[in-house]
Amino acid sequence: MPEFTHLEDEGGIHMVDVSRKPSSTRSASAEGVIQLGVDAYTALTQKRIAKGDVLTTAQLAGIMGAKDTARLIPLCHPIPLDSVVLSFSFDEKMYAVKIQAEVTSCGRTGVEMEALTAVSIASLSIYDMCKSISKAIRITDIRLISKDGGVHGRYSVDSTP
Repeated sequence: MPEFTHLEDEGGIHMVDVSRKPSSTRSASAEGVIQLGVDAYTALTQKRIAKGDVLTTAQLAGIMGAKDTARLIPLCHPIPLDSVVLSFSFDEKMYAVKIQAEVTSCGRTGVEMEALTAVSIASLSIYDMCKSISKAIRITDIRLISKDGGVHGRYSVDSTP
């Protein structure tokens, strides 16, 4: 069973010391889905949301979220990010938007949490901008898709048994 690196034997917590780890290129991608319902989905795709450009705002919110991950998640290290890219795709049958984030850094710890935070904050931004149309919006399926770099190497959801 894997060991929890943030827990102490006495039950306390600490931030893991990464000072002895070598810097290396790290990357991670995450995704999530926001189900809007027919009215909010139609308004979003036809650019009729009163607050403005939803996807541009969500893109900026996701980037800001990735950059602020260490302030939001207590034991995450503040790390310099080299790139944060968010993309959106539409599912007309489900009245949903799929959000994907890709994050890269050259550092001593991974960027999985930054990718997950980018997707989460982008989703919340879309919710905020569309909530006047529907309160039944659902944010679902936020997950890590892949990561590369570091001691544990490569992970992909597609290669997981």
